[in-house]
Amino acid sequence: MNITHKITPKSLLQLVPVTRKARILSAGAVFLSACAFSAIGVSPIATDTSDVAVKSIQQNLEMPNLADQIAALQQNEQQFIHEERIRPGDSLGSLFNRLGVDDAQAQKFVRTDKTARRLLSLKTGKRVQAETDENGLLLSMRATILEVKGGDARQVTVERKGDEFVALEAPAKLERRVEMRSREIASSLYSATDSNVDGGSMPDSVVGQIIEMFSTNIDFRSDIKRGDRFSVVYETFWLDGELVKTGRILAGEFVNRGVSYQSVWYEDPVTKQGGYYSLDGKALKKAFLKSPLEFSRISSGFSMRVHPLSGKWKAHKGVDYAATTGTPIRASADGTVDFAGNSGGYGNQVVLKHWSNYSTAYAHMSRFAPGIRKGSKISQGQVIGYVGSTGWSTGPHLHYEFRVAGDAKDPNKFKSLAQQPLTPTELNRFRMAAAEMNHRFSLLAPGGNAMAAR
Repeated sequence: MNITHKITPKSLLQLVPVTRKARILSAGAVFLSACAFSAIGVSPIATDTSDVAVKSIQQNLEMPNLADQIAALQQNEQQFIHEERIRPGDSLGSLFNRLGVDDAQAQKFVRTDKTARRLLSLKTGKRVQAETDENGLLLSMRATILEVKGGDARQVTVERKGDEFVALEAPAKLERRVEMRSREIASSLYSATDSNVDGGSMPDSVVGQIIEMFSTNIDFRSDIKRGDRFSVVYETFWLDGELVKTGRILAGEFVNRGVSYQSVWYEDPVTKQGGYYSLDGKALKKAFLKSPLEFSRISSGFSMRVHPLSGKWKAHKGVDYAATTGTPIRASADGTVDFAGNSGGYGNQVVLKHWSNYSTAYAHMSRFAPGIRKGSKISQGQVIGYVGSTGWSTGPHLHYEFRVAGDAKDPNKFKSLAQQPLTPTELNRFRMAAAEMNHRFSLLAPGGNAMAAR
């Protein structure tokens, strides 16, 4: 006989008593019940469980007071987070309006505080995040600003401290990625880097580094031909899914007219100074720059001459580069500042100590670059000062000396001097890095699975 029960809203309410009872069967009863249900499929006769002992447990359960919980939530201050992008023609007022900020004090602070005012220089498309209370008062506001010089990212934050605001600035935490690209040259190097064959074009800064890496072996004005290939592994830095800047090339390979050239970046973990090396650990860049000035002319070489002030015939122990006052002076090699100060006839002078027994001197500077002091670590090409006419000088120029064990030598005789070789310990570390990069080159080669290594 089939029995059907009709469930109504009223009957449902009757099923929810103030005091709930739970009937719990003993372990033996559960076992017997399980056996009974499992037997249904094989026998029409059901097991009789009418004599099974039943134990009743009664427990009072307190229902939650929803009214008290709602009241507690209403007493807590509500905070809201908004994010917007800068639009063309935006003003601080229109930006605040979209961010849900209704705070005249905050708007005045952003306009007048030196650090907070940097938020007004954000370019179109950049993100701004603001936190407000339920009345629209600003609790905090932050955005990331990319420095034009150096490509560094700085996070500017405005925070409410009681009844006042403070503005803070700190380096932004960027996500570092390693990207791999490979191209075949059809017309020119730049046109090859602009193509999107493997997911994107390459930044111009990468192209410049490619030229710098391989210029000692390849003349990019005349040696490049159709069918040449190159592969690069380089750093990129991201913030909130947006590319902030491109870093250094970590490794590169260029196949020019059938000849393959490889280059791997190695950096000393202690001094943080580094350079490019071939896969067998030989330095690729020259130990010293051809000239410590980018644009200049030699006004006096390393030779005997009549001194312009004393009128006497004497040896000129350096090379004079004529240039306008303020022209940047670059360190000709990696090294450490051994002296920085006034040195009589040399005027303002910097002396750099390099590897082995080599050193260089830069005299008659108008001023030193920031941070140049005895013991400072210097990288090749780093600006250390500016051309001037201090000391015994008849006009603005740089007096440059190349010294070996303290004795001045003609720098032209050391132009082909190789960079300091790696020590055995450094060479072992380099070989591990080179092996990884060589594997990446094989993936980037025609037929390799480059996507698997990204």
